[in-house]
Amino acid sequence: MWKKSSSDRFEYLQTLVTEFQDTDSDEAKEQVLANLANFAYDPKNMEYLRELQVADLFLDMLTEENENFVEFGMGGLCNLSMDPECRDIILQSGGIALVTNRLSSRREETILSAITTLMNLRTPSSRSEITDPAILQCMLRFSLSESPRLRNLAAVFLQDCCSEEQVARAEQQMQGQQQTAVGIPLPKD
Repeated sequence: MWKKSSSDRFEYLQTLVTEFQDTDSDEAKEQVLANLANFAYDPKNMEYLRELQVADLFLDMLTEENENFVEFGMGGLCNLSMDPECRDIILQSGGIALVTNRLSSRREETILSAITTLMNLRTPSSRSEITDPAILQCMLRFSLSESPRLRNLAAVFLQDCCSEEQVARAEQQMQGQQQTAVGIPLPKD
């Protein structure tokens, strides 16, 4: 399909964005979001997705009540956040707070994408926000999850994004607190 010219690729992605904006069907919007999230995985599409402001579309989805919109928006952001220019767009748009809010999702896929996105958004200037004690405590709780995927990704976050001192301080702050996800519901199986 993609042996066509780059202008065909851009036009196709533009058609998807327009379809999302023009349709009133939630099902059609979900399909478009899923497609855009998948296209965000391919580095060849980044320039076009930036031009079409797809990062803003995905960020907007994080405030929706429709959990499918949230999941696909979070997955799309996760894919976009691997690209340095898209990462900067997400950071400049207040993305860390929006992504962090999705750590309380009931859907494991949304949480996994949120954790991965936070890891991808880590820069020298965003590091302190991403390693906020509340986020570290959340990761510590996730590291106790029955889900191996969630448990392992939380452990990677703590190991790769945080200093041993930060983790120890977060563990100390949690002492005496109930060892469940206080205020953060664990995802449904």
